[in-house]
Amino acid sequence: MSSSMPQNDTDISQNLSEVRERMTASCDKWDRKPTEVDLIAVSKKQPLERVEAALRLGHKQFGENRVQEAAGKWPTLRQQFADVELHLIGPLQTNKAKDAVALFDVIQTVDRLKLARVLAKEMQAADRHLPVYIQVNTGEEAQKAGVSPAEADAFIRECRDELGLKVVGLMCIPPAAEQPAPHFALLAKIAARNNLDHLSMGMSADFETAIQFGATSVRVGTAVFGTRAVPE
Repeated sequence: MSSSMPQNDTDISQNLSEVRERMTASCDKWDRKPTEVDLIAVSKKQPLERVEAALRLGHKQFGENRVQEAAGKWPTLRQQFADVELHLIGPLQTNKAKDAVALFDVIQTVDRLKLARVLAKEMQAADRHLPVYIQVNTGEEAQKAGVSPAEADAFIRECRDELGLKVVGLMCIPPAAEQPAPHFALLAKIAARNNLDHLSMGMSADFETAIQFGATSVRVGTAVFGTRAVPE
């Protein structure tokens, strides 16, 4: 895989092809269909020309971490490129929920009851009932967002049955210092017992393992776009 910082369509095209080839190989290895796994290109903090290159190449699914950053570029990009599906994959503050509902197509980071209630209210007001994922803190890390595995079932039920949110799946970010496989397996187990079909898990370093454990979307940034211009 290219380790250089891609600057043009050719670089982005090569990286997208390499990631898709690796996804297909992993699907083949684990007896899954490549069409079962979506590639969410994580465009946060990437130069606009790299994002535009991916769009020109026909890529449609993108992930952003922050409402404000996404609002600064995607309304204009949507005017040029049709059928984009934009996922919010970062933490969401309740005071940004209205903007998120207007801007995004999928919200992957519903992680607490207060946010779920505000999202339900804003979606009702906008008549825009977006699919949402529940974020599960599989590593139970104090500094990380997400409901604990022990609380996940009750939280899913409340979001779905009491608040009327369109809960379609679960997402997680395993602890950086741990093997991701047990976390992916745990997320899949929680999803199965709650009849949820979608699993957003796996990033540039571990998306092949995520596919092994049932990921239906992987969130890949660096492997597609190269090193971010502005580090986290």
